[in-house]
Amino acid sequence: MLHRLTVCVAITALIGVSACQQASPDQPAPSSDGQAQAPSEALAVRYACGSGVTIEARYPNKTSAQMTYKGQDYVLRNVQAASGARYIGSGVEWWTTSRDGREVATLSLLSPNEEVAVSVLEQCARPLTAPAPDLTTGITPPQPKPDLKPIPAQGGVLPASAPCKGPQLKMAVEDGDAGAGNRVRNFSLQNVGTNACTLTGYPGVNLLDGRGQAVNSVRADQSPGSYFRQGQAPTPVDLAPQAKAYFEVAWNVIPNEAAGQKTCPNVATVRATAPGDTAAISQSFAFQPCGGKIRVSPIRSASALQPAT
Repeated sequence: MLHRLTVCVAITALIGVSACQQASPDQPAPSSDGQAQAPSEALAVRYACGSGVTIEARYPNKTSAQMTYKGQDYVLRNVQAASGARYIGSGVEWWTTSRDGREVATLSLLSPNEEVAVSVLEQCARPLTAPAPDLTTGITPPQPKPDLKPIPAQGGVLPASAPCKGPQLKMAVEDGDAGAGNRVRNFSLQNVGTNACTLTGYPGVNLLDGRGQAVNSVRADQSPGSYFRQGQAPTPVDLAPQAKAYFEVAWNVIPNEAAGQKTCPNVATVRATAPGDTAAISQSFAFQPCGGKIRVSPIRSASALQPAT
């Protein structure tokens, strides 16, 4: 079963001490060797973040990056990304893309296996056009302060400053698909609160039977992408009041006879938690997943439910 992730658990797993001992719970883990590594001589690029801090990054080559955040240096490696440039290492993810004449960057905490982001720490930006160094002195003039007005997401929703929590979300069963023994169903998470919020990552999903007991014989696996768009990493979904985000649950309906399975368990309720939260929301949904697992997609915007063109 997929364990529900909270920011506290993610930080505890990454840093190796209790989150209650942290002076700042949003501080990511240091370099894996336990020592800060000095930045290279590559030109520093500074990003202004919405929280008021400045992140300094260096890109010595195409395969690595070095980042300084809250006085700590991090050495990252480049990995495949659906768009922009994505760097991971030391328990954090640094993902940059170009939008509207500026470079936008997101710093996130990673899951313990360093595969998916579980919470966003900072959203930052810098102008794409920066002053060139003076060839006579070698000194780069100060860069203009980035314009950090909110960046509209698809649908015109403005990025929120706080993650969505269970009490402000309502879950519902949406459309689905079927074929060759496989089934997929979309579930929506609607922001029924009065303030905008953000969802980033995978929901925690548990299954209950008709008596309200956990169906422990079925685990929930994280599955990057979605039915129409395979292999895509989680991205922030910004929800205005009454707006919806979506995630998929996929399963097989054919018993795994090779493993001795003749019948599949009955599920009556899907219970979910928002990324980084512990307050569960439930939705009645009867189905029979076989093979001992279901696959859960990242949370997506409404546009991601459509086939890629």
